[in-house]
Amino acid sequence: MILELNEAAGQGVADAIGDRAGFIQTDISDHKSVEGAFGQIEQQFGRLDVLYNNASIFLGDSDRTVCDLSVDVWHKILSVNLHGLFYCCKFGIPLMIKSGGGAVINTASSAAILGIPRCDAYTASKGATVTLTRSMAVEFGPHNVRVNCIAPAAIDTPMLRQSSRDNPHFDEQGFFKMAPLGRYGTTEEIAKIALFLASDESSYLNGTIIAADGGITITSFSGGTVRTENGRSASDELQSPLDKQ
Repeated sequence: MILELNEAAGQGVADAIGDRAGFIQTDISDHKSVEGAFGQIEQQFGRLDVLYNNASIFLGDSDRTVCDLSVDVWHKILSVNLHGLFYCCKFGIPLMIKSGGGAVINTASSAAILGIPRCDAYTASKGATVTLTRSMAVEFGPHNVRVNCIAPAAIDTPMLRQSSRDNPHFDEQGFFKMAPLGRYGTTEEIAKIALFLASDESSYLNGTIIAADGGITITSFSGGTVRTENGRSASDELQSPLDKQ
């Protein structure tokens, strides 16, 4: 079942999946909307086996340092990225427990691992996603509910294009020198991780944070030691692309 605010987008995904998929128009920043959606799921299916919390927003130049960030933007980002996750877990996990257990998959970001300057609301929401994942893994593991998290970076999505690729100051080739695999990730690669976490193949994973980033966060922690053709480190030649936004 697809929960999505945008009716055309949500129905489009359900149609692409086929007859086994459905769509419920849901505003995940509104707890009553989320409660109603999970009520429909219980009424229609009587159970819940997998919950994939993948909805997020990134507001570009509106998200700044805490000193420059408006209160409205702070609340808007957290209402979707964090409150929405909370509401879906609040109303989804009890149904999952009644079903005998299941898997919760949360989407964080490399921002949760590194901290990214000048997008403090987004970074805060993703850091909270990681720590909440770990808390819920401990709390609901005894009920046979596993809670894990994917922390992607540089996945070729509209959000990446908004935050980096469409920025005239973004040095794409310099970024690739910082990335050990030298490319962006794909949505298909993230989907395969989610499928793994949803399946019994990951039955002993609980509270795990998977950094699906091609090694970018490791490079950042090590000071950018990927070597370029002239033998210099990438960090010698380029500061983080995020510092140039």
